Amino acid sequence: MASSYSSSSSSIVGMLVGLGVVLAHINGCLGVDYKGALTKSLLYYEAQRSGKLPQNQRVQWRGDSGLHDGKDAGIDLVGGYYDAGDNVKFGFPMAFTLTMLSWSVVEYKAQLGAKHELQNALTAIKWGTDYLLKAHTEPNVMYCEVGDGDSDHSCWMRPEDMTTPRTSFRIDSQHPGSDLAGESAAALAAASVAFKSSNPAYSNTLLRHAKQLFDFARNNQGLYQNSVPVVGKFYPSSGFQDELLWASAWLYRATGDQTYLNYLGGSGNTGGTRTAFSWDDKFVGVQILAAKLVLDGKVQPSGLWSDFKSQGEQFLCSCLQKGNNNVKKTPGGLLSFGDWNNLQFVTTATFLATVYSDYLAAKHASIQCVGGLVQPSDLIAFAKSQVDYILGSNPNQMSYMVGFGSNYPTQVHHRGASIVSIKTNPNPVSCQDGFNLWFNRNAPNPNVLIGAVVGGPDANDGYSDQRNNFNMGEAAIANNAPLVGVLAKLA
Repeated sequence: MASSYSSSSSSIVGMLVGLGVVLAHINGCLGVDYKGALTKSLLYYEAQRSGKLPQNQRVQWRGDSGLHDGKDAGIDLVGGYYDAGDNVKFGFPMAFTLTMLSWSVVEYKAQLGAKHELQNALTAIKWGTDYLLKAHTEPNVMYCEVGDGDSDHSCWMRPEDMTTPRTSFRIDSQHPGSDLAGESAAALAAASVAFKSSNPAYSNTLLRHAKQLFDFARNNQGLYQNSVPVVGKFYPSSGFQDELLWASAWLYRATGDQTYLNYLGGSGNTGGTRTAFSWDDKFVGVQILAAKLVLDGKVQPSGLWSDFKSQGEQFLCSCLQKGNNNVKKTPGGLLSFGDWNNLQFVTTATFLATVYSDYLAAKHASIQCVGGLVQPSDLIAFAKSQVDYILGSNPNQMSYMVGFGSNYPTQVHHRGASIVSIKTNPNPVSCQDGFNLWFNRNAPNPNVLIGAVVGGPDANDGYSDQRNNFNMGEAAIANNAPLVGVLAKLA
């Protein structure tokens, strides 16, 4: 190269152009700071905390809130997480969030540790599981919501100022909710695996409650919104068979007890080929966990187990555009499941591709899709493409993770972030003043909701950064959780 450099000016120009391309590529790779994104994705959960904040709270613009939650029922329901841009604690998506955070730790504990984020991940889980333990007051009683969505959404208030009702809603044996109880069992079982080495006593407590909740869900079957209609307005469940299987899969992983494996394999229901994995529909997650059992030789690769595996793989084939019914993609390359909070489905699909790439690689296996062979490296390349899009490699050159990069949403639909911090101005902001003075203000939020993954762009890569645009601009705790594991893998 040195001789070419000295031969002529044209060679020099050619070399410099080539070098520029190489440097641009290198800078592009270096520019995706997965470690920074990982740190921020966990920091977001501290902004969503309800209850008495700890001394080591890193998100300083938040204050204590919801300190009397549960008082109407004579119990302590202080703690947990606010769901999204509102001040309601919805138990169903919260439990799913904790399952996914725990799954991230279970699979990527070493990577999280290497990036000095394992403790933050465990802390994020424990803030939620401590609340679930409080909410499970008796073997057959589980509190499913604190706060009323209708009254909460009629006000725009900081959580620290809340004057809206903090009603506590519950399920029990006479008013069942197999979906909620099943998801809560899955969350506590997965968390018990995550804490098994670092805090065995806590792990055992989580597992004990998980077993009780699974029995409650299985023996008292019904949809939770039929027992507590108010929850159906915001997080209705489409069924509970997936949660029962999901819980049994996690309980088997936590215990090795054949009883749970028999339940999973004896249900006769694999869910079929699904089109998404979400807080409502866990079938693809079940299929991927069952596929691991097949790959590991713990079950026979035939019958129901073969169906679980093939159906989970078909979902991944469709994400990689090699299936019979492929998931749509935006012109910029993002999976497109719908225009309302699309990224919640993108992050779950990306997580499943990431973990399954590891499961396959460990066995030197691949997926035979209708559209061709998919290797573990193809799954990781796909996952990376989706993460890179979220973090700014998209037609808008905008990061959909708040606070990451130099261009990100500034008017996130979030009460606490959009109103001046109580630390800056302790004077209460009333229900309607919040709308008049802050919601309707066409300016960046005074507090940056660092790490939050918003709903994201539409099917044509379009995004409008307006506070009233809740289908694109509202973040939710379920959006971030799957991304934690993927970022740990990529960092």
